Formats: sequence, C-alpha cells, structure tokens
Amino acid sequence: MHAPTLETGSMLSDALVILGAAGIVIPLFARFRITPVIGFILVGIAVGPFGLGRLVEGQPWLGYVTISNREALEPFAEFGITLLLFGIGLELSFKRLVALRDTIFRLGPMELFGSAALIGLGLVMLGNSVPTALALGLALALSSTALVLKIANLRTPVGRAALGTLLFEDIAIVPIIFLLGAMGRGDAEFESSGFLSTLTAGAVVMIALILAGRYLLPPLFAQAARTKSPEVFLAATLMVVIVASLSTAAVGLSPIVGALTAGLMIAETDYHTEVESIIEPFIGLALGVFLITVGMGLDLLVLANRLSEVLIALTLVLVIKAAVTTTMLRLGGLRPGAATEAGILLASPSETTLIVLATALSVNLINFESAQFWQLVVALGLTVTPFLAMLGRWTARRVDGGDSGSPMAPSEEDGGGRVLIIGGGRVGRLVADMLTRHEKPYLLIEADADEVRALKRRGYSAAFGDAARPDMLSRFGADEAAAVVLTMDQPIHARRIIEKLREAFPDMLIVSRARDVAHAAELYRAGASHAVPETLESSLQLSEAVLVDIGVAMGPVIASIHEKRDEYREEIEREGALAYRPKLRTGPSDG
Repeated sequence: MHAPTLETGSMLSDALVILGAAGIVIPLFARFRITPVIGFILVGIAVGPFGLGRLVEGQPWLGYVTISNREALEPFAEFGITLLLFGIGLELSFKRLVALRDTIFRLGPMELFGSAALIGLGLVMLGNSVPTALALGLALALSSTALVLKIANLRTPVGRAALGTLLFEDIAIVPIIFLLGAMGRGDAEFESSGFLSTLTAGAVVMIALILAGRYLLPPLFAQAARTKSPEVFLAATLMVVIVASLSTAAVGLSPIVGALTAGLMIAETDYHTEVESIIEPFIGLALGVFLITVGMGLDLLVLANRLSEVLIALTLVLVIKAAVTTTMLRLGGLRPGAATEAGILLASPSETTLIVLATALSVNLINFESAQFWQLVVALGLTVTPFLAMLGRWTARRVDGGDSGSPMAPSEEDGGGRVLIIGGGRVGRLVADMLTRHEKPYLLIEADADEVRALKRRGYSAAFGDAARPDMLSRFGADEAAAVVLTMDQPIHARRIIEKLREAFPDMLIVSRARDVAHAAELYRAGASHAVPETLESSLQLSEAVLVDIGVAMGPVIASIHEKRDEYREEIEREGALAYRPKLRTGPSDG
C-alpha cells in the first residue's frame, strides 16, 4: 500500500495555494494598510490558468503553486458569498431592516433600473439589440455586495445607504433571471405564472424560516452554549445557514436570500455576538477564495489585446452608475458629500453580474465573445472597488468638508457611552444596580446562557458572550464604552482580558475585582486602571465595625484605616513594579 502523495491539480494542492496566499496576502497588505481584496485578486491572476498556469507544461513543478481548475473552486466561492450575506444579516436586525425600508424599496429600484436603462440605451446606440442591451444593462447595474459591505462602515450614512441599495439588488436577482429566461425563449409575455408561483413558495419558506428562527433557534443555541465548545457553536451556525440557503434554493430563490434571513434570525437572539466572533474567520477565508476565482478569470493576454476597449467600457459603466446613484440618493435626502461617496462606492459591477451574464449566455441573449469581454470588465471593476472607496472619500471631503461619512451619534443600541460589566454574578449585579440608580447605561456580559436568561427576567440589560474570546468586547462596542468593569472570580481570565483591552484601547477606564493584594498588583501590571482587592476591603470594613462598636472613637478608626490602606498601596506598588501608587479608593473619605 503506497502512501498518499501530493499531486499537482489536486484539491489538496489547491488548498495549499489558497491557504498560503491567505497567510501571505493578509499580513502583507495589512502592514501597508491596503485592503486584501486587491491582494487576493492579484494572487488569482498569478496562480490561475492564465498566469503561471500557462507555464506548467514546460515547468511541471509550478503545478504545486498554481490552480488549473477554476471550476473546482466555484462551489467554495459561492459558499463564501453565502457566508458573507449571512454575516451581513448578523449585523442587522428586523428593526434596522424596517428602518431601511425607504432606501430598499424606493431608492433601490430607482438606482438599479435607472442605471440599467442608461447603460442599455448606450448599448442600443452602439448597435446591440434591445434584449441584449437590456440583459447587459441589468447585469452591469448591479453593485458588489461582497466587496462594498466589506469596505463600508454600516454605522455611517454612506454605509446605510449602500446597504439599503444592495439589499434591493439581492432581492431583484430572482425576477431579473426570470425576465432574462423569458426574453431568451422569445416569450411574448413575462412568464408570470412561474414567477408568481416562485414568489408564493418563497414567501411561505421565508415565513417558515422566521417562525422557526423565533421558536427553535434560542433553545438550539442555548444548548450549544451550555457545552462551552466553540466547535458545537460553529456546527450549529453552519447547519442553520445551510438549511436556510437550501430552503430558499429549493423554491427557486437565491441561496443568498436564505443566508441573509438566517443571519437576521440569529441577530434577534442573545447569541449573535458569539456567532459573529466564531464565523468571521471563515467568512474572510471564503471571500478570499471567491476573489481568487475572480482573478483567475482574468486572461491578461486577452485583456492586453482589448485593454482600451475594456477600460472605455468600464469607465462608462462607472460614470453612469455613480451619476445615477448619487442623484437618486440626493433626491432621497442624503447630504451631497455622503451621496457622492456612496455613488462612487457603488459604481463597480458585482459578483452577481457574473451570474446574470451566465444566464444571459445560456439563453442566447449574448454570445460567448461578448460574455468573455464583459467578464473582463466585471473582474477589472471588482479589482478597482477599493480604489473607488478611497476616491469616494476624497471626493466627499471636497464636496462638503468631509464629514459625510462620519459615524452617526452613538445610540444605546450601538453601545455608545455605556459601561460594559463582565460577569453577571453577585458583584456584577451590584455594579449594575448602582449604575441604574445613577441613570448610567450598562451591559452585563455573561458566558452562561441560563444566567443571561435569568438576568433578563430580573430586568437587567444582559447579553451572552465569552469575553475571553478575541475581539468579543469590540463587538459589544468597547471602543465607545465609558468603562469596562471585570467582576468575575477568575484571576487568569481577568488578567488576559485586561491585557487585551489595554493593548487595543490605551486610554480605556478598566476597573477590576481582585482577590487579594497580590492579585491586584498583577492586574495593575496587566494594565488595569483600578484593581479592588475584595479581601482587603471586607477586612477593613469588619475592623471598622468592631472598633467603633467596642468604643473606639470614629476619628482614630478612620485614620488607622487610611494608614493600613497606605501600607497596602506601598505593597501593591512594590509587587506590581508600578511607577505610581494605586489609589485603592472606596469612597469620598479616601480622596
């Protein structure tokens, strides 16, 4: 029996190339503050069949660092887009979706069909038939959900406008494909019966998914949370995404609609932050696979031969879409700078443009040569999307002073200005009670799902999350929090959390519970602003009570307590190797 070997062109060889690209591209481009989107596309060009793949016949060893079968990667790329839409759904909620209804259903159609009409009119003037021009116009009018929402900040007016527009486009893919199918078959009328039956079945499936999400997801994720296993959480999440995607695909809707719905459903549960933290690395890697497949489709020889045509076509598409989108958003009430930035950001074609082009080709609305040309335009358009984002921000600053894309004022929902309390036990609840008494917003973060439900029943503002997980506190808005208070009785976890917080947020107020003086010194070394040793304070309070009750005057008692605190301050300063003496402040008398 022979040991397995690594063969060129195998799935294992392709996986090695992709993971190697991710390991090199992401850190390298992050170092130079360049989006990895460009890096992944360049990798796709380099390792694809039109790059180094051309040389494999003469240099067989190149087969180990190239990908010859683009089609084999496409299922993974499609799954990446599905995961991306799921991640977008996680960042939303039905409440936020309702708030975007005006952009989705009023400005979205105006932008999509306005751009399609102008692009189609230009193609008719160049000699294309009306059906062909309409098909290409609808395809090129779509904007990239995968890239734009990865770049845009959804908490800004620009990000929200882009989100609303892109959501309508994702919904519109289904009727666009139906329309192209009817036109390609030469139907005199739109195939209304099939379209309506698909919409009806889709509506039934969506309602079923929403009801299932409301009643089945909380117990499912609660059970996963009890296991304390990230693997179980990941498995439950992927199961929900796949079931939702297959359900919508089974009735003729796009799988990404199901994935978006799954994200929305989980966003309504207490576990959405934990799911976001676990699924994010997979979303980034899957998106990288998609971008590599985009780069692999760029034949540099064909592009070189038709470079002027491709650049002219892409420029006209970008200008038309930017002008239409900017105008529509201005009519919708968005400020000039924000409308301009969003218009430029949404100007590039979409990954779904490739799907619509493939549909148009399959029903003979366009020929193979035309499809190949426009695929080059789309691939190049996706490549320049990050540059369009930079151009949009630069233009916005020139239009109205540059504050068009600044974040909106933090709301309680976004977590701005509240205190994050890690640990929902007795001490955490007491801190929350005091904050409530003084009308200060807070959020209790607890890793026990049953405890979270109990806290909510008692009226506390609480959320499920493992604060020890990287980036978890950032997802709860730590960058805008007034303070972070650690109340759990887990010394090692507390120190690690404080170290991560201090590294990420140098000026943050971090207050932590400590077991004793030695633990307090350790927490100060880790970066705590205040560490309160509970054994010290309880001992001093007991001493004060007994001394006063046995007849010692209050003045000398308080003075002796101050002296004892000074001794402990010196001890913590010495053990913690601190350059300052900690306050150990427990009340006004210690100021």
